[in-house]
Parts: sequence; C-alpha cells; structure tokens
Amino acid sequence: MEAREYVWKGAIPLQIHLHESEVTTLPPPPPLLVLASRVGYLPLLIPHLKPHFGGALPPGADTVWFDYNGLPLKWFIPTGVLFDLLCPEPQRPWNLTVHFRGYPSNVLVPCEGEDSVKWSFINSLKEAAYIITGNCKNVMNMSQSDQSELWQSVMNGDLEAYQQVSLKLKLGVLEDEYTVKKNSISLRSKESNADTDVAGQGRIPVRLYICSATEDFDELEDAPQIDSWDKISYINRAVEVLKEEGKCFTLGDAVKTLLPEIFTDKSVINEDLSKTEVEDDKNAPCVSQEDNQDASGSAEERTEEICAAIKPHFSSNTAELKLLRIHGIEPKLEIPFSWVVNNLMHPEHFLHICVFIKLAQANPR
Repeated sequence: MEAREYVWKGAIPLQIHLHESEVTTLPPPPPLLVLASRVGYLPLLIPHLKPHFGGALPPGADTVWFDYNGLPLKWFIPTGVLFDLLCPEPQRPWNLTVHFRGYPSNVLVPCEGEDSVKWSFINSLKEAAYIITGNCKNVMNMSQSDQSELWQSVMNGDLEAYQQVSLKLKLGVLEDEYTVKKNSISLRSKESNADTDVAGQGRIPVRLYICSATEDFDELEDAPQIDSWDKISYINRAVEVLKEEGKCFTLGDAVKTLLPEIFTDKSVINEDLSKTEVEDDKNAPCVSQEDNQDASGSAEERTEEICAAIKPHFSSNTAELKLLRIHGIEPKLEIPFSWVVNNLMHPEHFLHICVFIKLAQANPR
C-alpha cells in the first residue's frame, strides 16, 4: 500500500508560459508555477490558468491546449505519462506553453474541459473492466454518486476515497508473487485455491508507448527529441499472466509478450520467450456509440496505433531496450509483474508503460 500512496502523491512541477502570439499586455504575464498530479490530466489545470493569464488574452472564445517544444500534447494521456514519454532526461520544472486560441484539431481530438476528460476516463475504465473480467457491467451499473465520487477522488489525488469506491467494481488485484514466495508452500497453496478469480485470473490491461530511434545514445540527455506523434507507437494490449510452477512472471516477461515483434532470443532481453498469449483489446465491445460521443472520440484516438502498425518498423533481431519508465520509475525487469500491476497501475486500471528502443536498422514499408 505504501508504494501506491507514493504514486498517488506523485507530482510534476510545471512552469507554464502563455504563447507569445496571445499576449496583449506589457509586460507579458509571468509564467505560472504549479504542481500537476501524475495521475491527473492537463485540462484539469484550467481553473488555475484562466485567472492567471485571462487579463492578457485577446478577445475570443477560449479553447485551451498545451504544447511542449511545439508538440501539441494529447489531453487524454495522463500528465505523468506525457512527462515520462517526452522527457527521457527529466526536466524540472517542465516548461510547457499554454494556448487559449487556435486549437489544432488536425492533431488533437476536441476537448470541452473537465467533462471531456471525465468521460474519457470512464470509457478507459470500461475498457479495462472488459479486459479484466470479460464485461464492463460493473462500470456501466455504477450509481451517479459513485461515479462522481470516483472522479472527484482522481481529481483530488485522494487514494483513500478512490479505494472506497473502486472496491465496489470488484476488479481485484493480482496475487503478489513476491509475498507468496516468502510464505510456506502450504500457505501458498491455500491462497491460490481461495483466490481463483483474482483480477480475471491475471488479464492485465496495458497501454504501451513506444519511442524508437535508429541513432544510438548512451546518455538520456542525448535521446532524440520527439517533435511529432508519428514517432510514437501507441498500443493497447492485454497481458495474460499464466503462472508456472517455480517461475515468477516478471516485468521483463510482460515486455516480451507485449512486443513479440521486437524482442527475440537475439535482442537485449535474451531469456526464453514466455508462452503467455497476447491479446489485442481493440475490439472490446464495452463502449457504446453514445459513450464514444460523450468522450469526444477519445477512445478511437487512443487505439489508433495497434499492434499491426508496429511490426513493419522494426527489425526483431536488432532492437535494444534503452529505457523503460512507469510513473517516473525505471524498474528492473526482474521485478515481479504482479507487484508492478498492484502498485503502479493508474486509476482507470490500465498500466501505462513508456519504452525507448534503439534500432540498428528499420525495415522499409
């Protein structure tokens, strides 16, 4: 529980500047310094931004969006994930630019502020529930008060309030292999028999963000800058944890099942490939057309890059994993995957993983 508390308290110091084209006063307004929750979303900062920059804006309707080094930031990706993905060498404070005009609808799906973020979150929760349990009735049947309390707990970073509501969804947790190993064999057997339906018997929703480069780099500060979302592959996959006697299913095993197109015996992770099946979630029938409209198309945007789009770009024998980051942490690949899931999953029950891969060559399409 202590690790989850640290995750929920995690925050990123932001220094937010108003774009110079929207400044109408002299001197220009100073940047806004604010702590942003890692499990939160950038549009939730709008109540802090408008009072600070409102007096310097030109006339017109507000359409708030952010960029980092000119790259428009996707608002439905958690703030901490954006930071881990776009700053291999962490920048503190993280310098962002806010815009109130000129929404880049060719890059970003529409966002109507908090409501859009809320429904994007709820739809993600439905997707996760479907992967874990085979349906999303538990989320669909939530009362309005529970739904509101759950969302408020995410907005406020309140883990205790979140758990009180999320426990009603019965999405469960994985059996902690690290803890089990420290217990006797008999106790382990009892726990296994008594907990056969934990977390859908081990189907874990994962969102994987892959940044690849053909040029090598030893220091993270030399990693190539991401200036286009085309350089990032974005995959939803389910990892099925199948337990083998005497073998712990590790984070490294999960990475190999997530990216079988890349990691083979000759790649940087060179143990035997796990027999775990990998199943795409792109067709999970738990989000209705109506829900998709409420989410302003975010569910479709989130799954735009699927497994089939990855393989042509990579040579499976030359991939080298340079960095793997979850919640700003760079965990060892030997760590039990059950611990990672139970402690580092996001509030919508997805595990978000950012990876940086160096390729010796790229196969043409």
